[in-house]
Amino acid sequence: MLTRLQNKILEMIATGVPLDETVDLLCRTVEEMDPDVICSVLGLDQQNRLRHLAGPSLPSVYSAAIDGIAIGPGVGSCGTAAFTGEPVTVTDIATHPYWAPYKQLALPLGLAACWSSPILASGKVLGTFAFYFRTPRGPTETEQKIVAACVHLCAIALERDQRVAERRRLAETDALTQLPNRSRFNDMVAMQGESDCPWGIILGDVDNLKLVNDTFGHRAGDDLIRTVASRIAIAAEPGVSFRLGGDEFAIVVVGEDSQDLAGIAARVLEAIKAPCTCAEQVIYPSLTLGGAVAGKNDNPEQVRQNADYALYHAKERARGSFIQFVPGLGTAIVKRFRAIQDVTEALREGRIEAYYQPIVDFATGQVASLEALCRMRTRSGDMLAAAHFHEATKDANIAFELTRRMLNIVAADMRRWVDDGLDFGRVSINLAAADFYRAGLTDRVAACFAEAGVPLKSVTLEVTESVYLDQRDQIVADQIQQLRAAGMSVALDDFGTGFASLTHLLTVPVDIIKIDKCFVQRMISDKAGSVIIKGLIDIARGLGIRVVAEGVETGEQAETLHWLGCTYGQGFLYSRAIDRASMTTLLKERRTLGTPLGSAANAPLSIAG
Repeated sequence: MLTRLQNKILEMIATGVPLDETVDLLCRTVEEMDPDVICSVLGLDQQNRLRHLAGPSLPSVYSAAIDGIAIGPGVGSCGTAAFTGEPVTVTDIATHPYWAPYKQLALPLGLAACWSSPILASGKVLGTFAFYFRTPRGPTETEQKIVAACVHLCAIALERDQRVAERRRLAETDALTQLPNRSRFNDMVAMQGESDCPWGIILGDVDNLKLVNDTFGHRAGDDLIRTVASRIAIAAEPGVSFRLGGDEFAIVVVGEDSQDLAGIAARVLEAIKAPCTCAEQVIYPSLTLGGAVAGKNDNPEQVRQNADYALYHAKERARGSFIQFVPGLGTAIVKRFRAIQDVTEALREGRIEAYYQPIVDFATGQVASLEALCRMRTRSGDMLAAAHFHEATKDANIAFELTRRMLNIVAADMRRWVDDGLDFGRVSINLAAADFYRAGLTDRVAACFAEAGVPLKSVTLEVTESVYLDQRDQIVADQIQQLRAAGMSVALDDFGTGFASLTHLLTVPVDIIKIDKCFVQRMISDKAGSVIIKGLIDIARGLGIRVVAEGVETGEQAETLHWLGCTYGQGFLYSRAIDRASMTTLLKERRTLGTPLGSAANAPLSIAG
């Protein structure tokens, strides 16, 4: 029967039956073979404490009482056997000193003696296998043979279970930081859906990790990730911290502490900001956090998505700080996600097109130059202006790809017009902030037009005032200087909507300023509007900068602007943005757009180039 038992247990081990089921069957079968004994199997954890694995005939109150006892000399039969690595036989629990602290647990249950053997594998104690006897005695020869076989089987089972647990631990542990990884995070979040306990999630991204990698190397980036991970793990307690990958971290908080995500986030942010040395470089870490608390009817995926929304919002509006999700926060973000998806598909399917709006000379009513405007054609054939997918352009990658596509389209259209002998002056193309923060902007633009055989003197690049004013790191200023040095002109769009623009024009000059339509629209009804425009025109003339008024919709606006000294206008009075074919027809016909207003005194510099 012992042989059959061995074969059965080995089969269970080989087929991956859980450890507790395997050793439970072992104990039950042995107790059937020898009805005078009560079996117990205990495991030894990493803190050197005994953990109950099996004891089918032991009362649960007894098993619970000994679970978690630290091993040591004189700690009962099992505690001593696990500590010494040698079998311990106590023939009378009532009188033996090892059992003095524990006999009040054993004796009322009819446990009179205990023989415990250590379970050894690779020279390491993994646990104990014990026989309890109902009368004061030691083991018989037959019982010694049974225990020898059982201890060997337990060693195989425990060692295999530890290997499986270690493989699972490695599979669920981030190698760089030793924090639990995304897989473990997913499991823990899923578990919360089956619990009534309150909980919440904090998600975080390390700020400027790419910049650290690019500037100091990936070893510095790895050091930064490790430092951030250790600080998060300490500061986020009692939450459980995870590294999801790259610069992404997460904290899951369960219980009443989840109602104070802001407090936990504040501790984390405070702990993170201390300087650290990464690859011999001193770096000041920064983290952006977003969090969400599970509502009464929220499923785990919804809570996770809400935390994502909050993090996304924090990265857009409040880098280096924490934002907690509130109802409604996700609406704008969902809108942006959808816009990004729509534009991504349009780029992939070739549905991004260039429309052109003429810039007109007030005096002659003739086309002086063009502005290329991005349009997206839907699958149903409708044409959408950029305002309909503006949210997508806030994504740096999307903005960069749109600019690249527009440059290629416009260069090809300009080549056709040159080949047809049409005079279009210059064509202006809008740049996004993302274009300036990708190295080699001037080279990319120059290469595009060189391939099409279009001279750079025919190209104007428009930059919005918000981008132009963002010169903290001189990147934008340097790029503007390089563009102009290469022969292209630079126009400052939406002029007057920001602040300190005039000061910036002294240090980062441009060729053209485009007065924002809000001034033009208020110019007739509000005297202040015309005074401001007059001042801007006079300053621009003094600096040798050309001026275009945007949003011209009425003849009265055109006349007033012309009288104030502005030479060029753009707006619906002359034409909406039209496709390449329509613009080709307009250029061929050289029609007069609007009413020619004649020459004005002190006419500004020509924009036609």
